[in-house]
Amino acid sequence: MRWPSWSSTVSDDKKDNDKAGWTEGLTATDWSHYTDPRNIIPVVVLTGTCLLSARLYRSYLRRIPQAISIRPSFWRRRSLFGKVTSVGDGDNFRIFHTPGGLLAGWGWLPGRKVPTKRDLLKDNTVHIRLAGIDAPELAHFGRPSQPHSQEALDWLTSYVLYRRVRAYVYKKDQYDRAVATVYVRKWLLRRDVGLQMLRKGLATVYEAKTGAEFGHLEDKYRKAERWAKAKRKGMWAGKKRDYESPGQYKARVKAIEEAQNK
Repeated sequence: MRWPSWSSTVSDDKKDNDKAGWTEGLTATDWSHYTDPRNIIPVVVLTGTCLLSARLYRSYLRRIPQAISIRPSFWRRRSLFGKVTSVGDGDNFRIFHTPGGLLAGWGWLPGRKVPTKRDLLKDNTVHIRLAGIDAPELAHFGRPSQPHSQEALDWLTSYVLYRRVRAYVYKKDQYDRAVATVYVRKWLLRRDVGLQMLRKGLATVYEAKTGAEFGHLEDKYRKAERWAKAKRKGMWAGKKRDYESPGQYKARVKAIEEAQNK
């Protein structure tokens, strides 16, 4: 017989109660922790900040390496800011996209330098075709060059090479180039590169039955061409009978090549 006689009963009851309380503590959920505004607000703010940062990066800070990388939703709505790394012809060149520019660290932060070596630039530049204009053709693929083609190339090179430009892109052409209106800063003024070429008489308004792209600048471009023609600038300086537009040149050469291949 245990002594005292009631000690075992009280002790057993206490053990049973403790065991039940411990089991209930394992299965019970304290929902007040999840509904407390002091916990909810920081989580919502942090999640929203992360989602906003991701969207901001994808929309404004993600570098686009080539024209084929531009999403369909980007065309006609957005622009590319970058540095011209090479000029290939009188109406096209390549830029290295630097989203955010100096504010994003391009040019002064480590890892934010525009490459200069050709192997590092390969497949990392956007090929730009100036919208709304057509420059004289250089000699290539065995074809002879047009008059003023080298002059147009030299002028464009001196005007944009290694400079930062902004390109308002409209579409991708058949050569995977971004057709764009391009602006460059000159003495705090923003200059339309294509428009300046028209005024210099180093390009004509792009003529095509379909596919010509001007943005909203066609009237302005045609007015500039008429002015250059009246002032006999560049390609308009010669005799009228000797003039051949880039479009006429390409059509004539194509007809000759087709006749030779028959």
